[in-house]
Amino acid sequence: MSTPHIAQKSPLVKKMPAGTYWWCACGLSTDQPFCDGSHKGSGIAPKKVELAEDQTVAWCGCKHSGNGGFCDGSHKDL
Repeated sequence: MSTPHIAQKSPLVKKMPAGTYWWCACGLSTDQPFCDGSHKGSGIAPKKVELAEDQTVAWCGCKHSGNGGFCDGSHKDL
């Protein structure tokens, strides 16, 4: 699998406490936007995201963002 699966064509907006998260980059996780290990064998690894403070995050749901786990509007072109 060289291209990630599109989990959804919009961001997943969540209030997040400070901490370390593993964003699903393959689009196969059933726990979107976070990794549940479904990427194994896909060739696409999750991305580590560290939040220094509590914040509302627009997580990328289409898996095509050029901004890591954060939405950059790429879903509008899919």
